[in-house]
Amino acid sequence: MKFAQFLLKSSSVAGIPKQVERFAKFSPSPLSMKQFIDFGSADACEKTSFVFLRQELPVRLANIMKEIDFLPDKLLGTPSLKLLISWYSQSLMEIVDFLEKDPDDKDVLTNFTQTLVNVRNRHNNVVPTMAQGVVEYKDAFGVDPVTNQNVQYFLDRFYMSRISTRMLMNQHTLIFDGSVNPAHPKHIGSIDPSCDVVEVIKDAYDTSKMLCEQYYLTSPDMEITEVNSKNPDQPLHIVYVPSHLYHMLFELFKNAMRATVETHETSPTLPPIKVRVSLGTEDLTIKMADRGGGVPLRKIERLFSYMYSTAPSPVHIDNSRNAPLAGFGYGLPISRLYAKYFQGDLQLYSMEGYGTSAVIYLKALSSESVERLPVFNKSALRHYQTSMEADDWCMPSKDPKKLGNSKWIL
Repeated sequence: MKFAQFLLKSSSVAGIPKQVERFAKFSPSPLSMKQFIDFGSADACEKTSFVFLRQELPVRLANIMKEIDFLPDKLLGTPSLKLLISWYSQSLMEIVDFLEKDPDDKDVLTNFTQTLVNVRNRHNNVVPTMAQGVVEYKDAFGVDPVTNQNVQYFLDRFYMSRISTRMLMNQHTLIFDGSVNPAHPKHIGSIDPSCDVVEVIKDAYDTSKMLCEQYYLTSPDMEITEVNSKNPDQPLHIVYVPSHLYHMLFELFKNAMRATVETHETSPTLPPIKVRVSLGTEDLTIKMADRGGGVPLRKIERLFSYMYSTAPSPVHIDNSRNAPLAGFGYGLPISRLYAKYFQGDLQLYSMEGYGTSAVIYLKALSSESVERLPVFNKSALRHYQTSMEADDWCMPSKDPKKLGNSKWIL
């Protein structure tokens, strides 16, 4: 294993490959939003959380660490990837160290919570560090279809794994650090049991509007429509993580505003961004429609690609409340992962020459909002072993044949 060979170069981490193999044999245990809420609200037990996390976090880390081995050798050899692997290895060993500790010892529980804080802080820059590694690789070696396919598959799973481990660590540290957030006293960890969707939309719009006006000196208005089919005239509330929803909306507003302003730069007025929110029996759906000129169908999927990003690499990485990695062009693909994390989705529908509609789908019921987690198994392995085969559909020729000269007579 390339990953194991890298780790074994350092005697201090000689036990890591063994632990990765040990925990990667288990599948992660996805939790529903309802389970997060029930656990956090009903006399939360720190001992129960400790016993679960000291096993579950290594399983999630080990499953994704197994997949790192299937990245191209030259990508693994970049300084950024070496640094990232060292972070994951150190975090895995620090958590595994608690496996034999006594759950009834208060000092053990306190030390575990502090360890989770340290791990979370260590991993703060995982996304930009991985992104920088991809940039280094792409600049040095270019991109081929097979590598692009494998890296796209891996990064979706890698970043989803990171979202999930941070969710677990945040819930434990926020609930058991002995304090309540005065701004959000009813939150259970990072979850709002009664998340006001429209308020989050307005919050994301206001922040985007401020940035847009700083850069362009103008910004489009927003028109918002609410539809509550379950309880007409009632506010739209669901159990959700407001920060996740904010990330998605901020990214979409930012893109919609930029497209609208640049498309209508000579117009005296800007067309508004129209947002419609609908709560049904199964889904809560947010549709954001702009008149920013749209995108050709050919380029839609590329907007979600990590390898095809055309955004320049940011010189400074700002960890303040911004869309994830807008500077790397990672805003949309990571926003889609946030939506998919609890079984939702984010899709773009565009009319070139007119505008784009972005749709966020979220589960209306907390019992159906279950974590979507990557697991390393034979199916995952096949994805990395698949080579690009010849297309089984005819490719259109740039120079159409002169049918009059055809040898075939019909």
